[in-house]
Amino acid sequence: MRAVAEKIAMPRQIPIEKVRNIGIISHIDAGKTTTTERILYYTGVSYRLGEVDEGTTVTDWMEQEQERGITITSAAVSCSWKDHRINIIDTPGHVDFTVEVERSLRVLDGAIAIFCAYGGVEPQSETVWRQADKYKVPRIAFVNKMDRLGADFNRVMKMMEERLKALPLAVQLPMGAEEDFVGVIDLVKMKALFWDNETLGARFMEAPIPQPYLDEATKAREEMLEKLAENDEQFLDLYLEEKELEEEVIRQAIRRATLSLRLCPVLCGAAFRNKGIQPLLDAIVDYLPSPTDIPPVQGWHPKSGKEEFRKASDDEPFCALAFKIQTDPYVGRLTYLRIYSGHLRKGQVIYNPAQKKRERIGRILKMLANKREDIEEAFAGDIVAIVGLKHTYTGDTLCLENKPIVLESIEFPEPVISIAIEPKTQKDQDRLKNSLSRLEEEDPTFQVKYNQDTGQTIISGMGELHLEIIIDRLIREFNVQAKVGKPQVAYKETILEPVEAEGRFIKQTGGKGHFGVVKMRFEPLERGSGFEFESQVREGRVPKEFIPAVERGVKGAMEVGELAGFPVVDIRAVLLDGQYHEVDSSEFAFEIAGSLAFKEAMRKTPMALLEPIMNLEVVVPEQYFGEVLRDLNSRRGEIAETESRSGARVIKAMVPLAEMFGYVNDLRSLTQGRGSFSMEFSHYQQVPLEIQDQILFKVRGY
Repeated sequence: MRAVAEKIAMPRQIPIEKVRNIGIISHIDAGKTTTTERILYYTGVSYRLGEVDEGTTVTDWMEQEQERGITITSAAVSCSWKDHRINIIDTPGHVDFTVEVERSLRVLDGAIAIFCAYGGVEPQSETVWRQADKYKVPRIAFVNKMDRLGADFNRVMKMMEERLKALPLAVQLPMGAEEDFVGVIDLVKMKALFWDNETLGARFMEAPIPQPYLDEATKAREEMLEKLAENDEQFLDLYLEEKELEEEVIRQAIRRATLSLRLCPVLCGAAFRNKGIQPLLDAIVDYLPSPTDIPPVQGWHPKSGKEEFRKASDDEPFCALAFKIQTDPYVGRLTYLRIYSGHLRKGQVIYNPAQKKRERIGRILKMLANKREDIEEAFAGDIVAIVGLKHTYTGDTLCLENKPIVLESIEFPEPVISIAIEPKTQKDQDRLKNSLSRLEEEDPTFQVKYNQDTGQTIISGMGELHLEIIIDRLIREFNVQAKVGKPQVAYKETILEPVEAEGRFIKQTGGKGHFGVVKMRFEPLERGSGFEFESQVREGRVPKEFIPAVERGVKGAMEVGELAGFPVVDIRAVLLDGQYHEVDSSEFAFEIAGSLAFKEAMRKTPMALLEPIMNLEVVVPEQYFGEVLRDLNSRRGEIAETESRSGARVIKAMVPLAEMFGYVNDLRSLTQGRGSFSMEFSHYQQVPLEIQDQILFKVRGY
C-alpha cells in the first residue's frame, strides 16, 4: 500500500507551464527592490507601497537592510498575474553580496536586468550579466528611473551592446525623459500607455500614440521587426510576406528569440513614480520561460558517473537543489530548494548523495520574504523552504534514494579581506564559535579559521561591508559581544621558479612503522590557475592507491605558506619518484611525505606575495576630477579610462585592495559628499618588492 500511496500526488494548483521563476538583478541603486515592491502591490500581495528610504519594503526585511537602504540577502516572494504564478527572487546589487546573485541565478529560469536610465550599464551590472550568461538564463531588461535627471534610453541600449555584447530589442519607447517623462509606447500594440497618479499607478490607459512621437515609434517598430526577422527563421518567412503582422505572432517571435538567448527585450519606466510595472509583468508572462521551456536538468549517477537527466514534470523522480541555508529565529534552520522534477510531501524521507545521508522533510514553507505559509506538498518548478534538514548544505542535491542523481553544484569566489575577532568574555566564547559556524553555513563566501599560533579567530569575506554586516548580525541576532581587529587583506603566496624536493617520512616504532618517500617538482602557473597535480612516477615506485594521498598532503601544506603563512596558489605539483615499504607504507605516510616535500621546496625557491586587485569605477562632478585622479595615483591605481556622463566624469581604474580601506570617507571629503564609487574583485597580482618587504616586516613582527 505504501508504494501505491507514494505515487499519488495532490493536484497542483497552477499548471507548470504557467509558472515563472525569475530573479531581479542589477547594479546597486538601480531600483530592484522598488520594482519588486510595485510588482507585489499591483498583483495584490501587499496593500501598501513599501519604500526603500523609509525601510518599509517587503523584501528588505533585515534590520541592516532597512537602516542602510540596500539589499543584503536575496528574498523569495510569490505573486499571481493573469493566471500565472511568478516566483521572484530580489537579489542584492552590492558586490560584497555577489554570492546571493550567483546561487539565485543557478536555480532560476529567467531574469529581469534593471538598468538606471542615468547610470546605464554599471560595473556590477556587467558582473551579474556574466553570471546570467554562465547559467544561460534568458533575460528581459527594464530601463528604470526614466524620470531622473540625465535619463537617456538610447544610451542605455548602446551601452548594453558595447559593454555586455548583448542584442537589445526595444519593445517599448519612453515618451519624454527626466521631468517630462509621461508614459511609454508599446511597439507591439503601437499604443501609448499613460498611468493614473491618483491610484498610485494601479490604473493606466491605452491611447493612440501622440503625433510628436509617431514617426519615432514607427521607425522603432520597423527596427524591432527587422531584428526579429534576422534572429528568428520562423518569423522571417512571415515578415517577408509583407502582410500585417498580428500582435500574438510578434509576441511569439520575441519569446522564441528571448528563450534562445539571441535577443533581450527592453522595456522602460519609473518604478518609484509607479510607471511601467504592469507591462513589465506582461513581459514576464509573455517572454520569460516556464520550467518546461528549459532543457531537462543534467546531472550524473553518484556511483556509476553516468549522465542522468530530469524533465520538469511532476511524474519524474524527485530531484532538487539546495541553494541557500538560512537561520530563522522562529523555525530554526531553513533550507531553500529549487525542485526540478517530481514532487515532495511533508514527512517524506529523501536522500542526499553528497553527504550520503537520508533526510526527513519536517515542514514545507512557501516564503514571502521573512513571512511563511505552511504547505503540504511542493511540485516540479517550485521554490520552497524546508524545515528539518540537518545534513544538507548549499549546493547539495536531494533526490530519491532508489533514483539517485547529483546536480552540478555552485561555485563561489574566494574571500579577499579578513579580520581577527575574539569574545569579550569567557561566556561569549562558545556562543561566538556556534554563531560563526551558523553564519558560515548560510554564506559560502564567509570563512572562519582558527590561528593555532596566536589563538585568534580569523573571519574572511568579500569586502568591508560584508564583514561589517556579519559583525552587526553577531551582536543583534546572536547576542554575542566581541572585540574586532582592523581589516586585513587576504594575501596569497606563490613560487617564482621551478624547484625539486624530496619528502621522507620514515619512522620505526615497536610495531608497525611508517614509510613514505617522494621526490617532487613544483612549477609556477599563470595567475588564477589555482593548483594542478600530475604523477610521472614509474610503475612500481609508488603504488597507485597512495598517489591521491600525496596530492592531499601537498594541498594541506599549501594552506600555510613559508613566506608569511598565507595560502600558496598557482602551482603545479609533479610526482617524479618515490619509495615504499610493503609492510610499513600507508596512505598516512605518503600524505605526510607529500606535505614535507612541499615545505622543503618552499624553503629552497624564491617566493612572492600576491594581492587582490579591484576593478574600481568612480563617478565625480567635473570640478573634483583632477583631485580624485591624483588621489587614485597615490593609491597605486592604474587608470584604465575616463569618460564624461551627463555633467559628471567617470574614472575606471585597477587598484590594490590594500590601498582602498576607508576610501568611502576619503572620497566624500574630496568631493564634498558628491562622489560615488563601486568596486569589485578582479584578480590577484604580484606585490611590488618594496611593498612586499613592508608587509613581511609587519606580519613577522620585526
